[in-house]
Amino acid sequence: MIGFGITDPCFAIAENTNDNTKTFSPLKIKYLAPVYGVEFFLALLGNGFAIWLLVPRGSKKSHAGIIFSLNLAVSDLAYALSLPLLIAYYAMGKNWVFGLALCKVERFLFNCNLYGSIFFITCISANRCLGVVYPFYARGKVESKHAKVASVIVWLIVATISAPVFKFSTIKHELHVTECIGTAVDSMLPTYLPYSLFLAAFGCGLPFVITLFSYIGIARAVCKSHGLESRDKRKVVTMVCIVVALYSISFLPYHILRNLNLANRLKPTSCAWSSYIHSGFQITRGLVALNPCIHPLLYTSVVDNVRARLECCQKHVEKKPEEIRL
Repeated sequence: MIGFGITDPCFAIAENTNDNTKTFSPLKIKYLAPVYGVEFFLALLGNGFAIWLLVPRGSKKSHAGIIFSLNLAVSDLAYALSLPLLIAYYAMGKNWVFGLALCKVERFLFNCNLYGSIFFITCISANRCLGVVYPFYARGKVESKHAKVASVIVWLIVATISAPVFKFSTIKHELHVTECIGTAVDSMLPTYLPYSLFLAAFGCGLPFVITLFSYIGIARAVCKSHGLESRDKRKVVTMVCIVVALYSISFLPYHILRNLNLANRLKPTSCAWSSYIHSGFQITRGLVALNPCIHPLLYTSVVDNVRARLECCQKHVEKKPEEIRL
């Protein structure tokens, strides 16, 4: 959460006029609380069901696509389980009553989910690229153990780049309420802004470039191929559309507006500019939290395995009446 400090001219106006609308709190309370509530239920159901579908059963090994998708679902479910704290926070008028430790943990989980999602989407995209562009190499060289090692490395990277949140995130007592600061207080902004820029470049920009080139390679291979069935081509097109949409409406706008908002906090300009930037940033926060609801669509990359699991369950249900008659 970005809060305006006493250096912001709009905050000063609010202090002098007792006009709380100048602090932009009503936007957060009216928008984020219901949005997070809807996203919590959708993410909980979607990713819970996805984990049930993707968890390997029996002795059959999972391929790399399933392993990356399973890690993505686990990351999304963990974040969804933290949303009730934010829902209660905004429903109570931005009053954090859960203590400093939970404030830091919640913000840490948000960062882990955000960058874990981005990195695992990149892994899924690169894996799909290998499978489409270099199918013989992928079948002979890319094994499930490689995906497991890559997943552990991703979690370590995500935890490492998210760890500074424990230093910057804190609670602030102001106007009879306690705020849970998601970025940093004003005095630490000069240190926090470079860290935020690093997250934008390494945590979003680099994966975006890798993902983009992966799908360029996939698109070229699909266009040149005459052996792929139309169903397989539709799967690839669906994946491309979903990932491009995620970056276009969520990941990229969030990082751009977050850093613009931080820069504006350091050197405030006009109240109108502050309002536009801050309001736009709050909208992107809701869109970023929507990702765990959309990610189950990415499991179309392993749709054959999902279909097989569902068909297996359907056959099991159909056999029960016969067993009863016996």
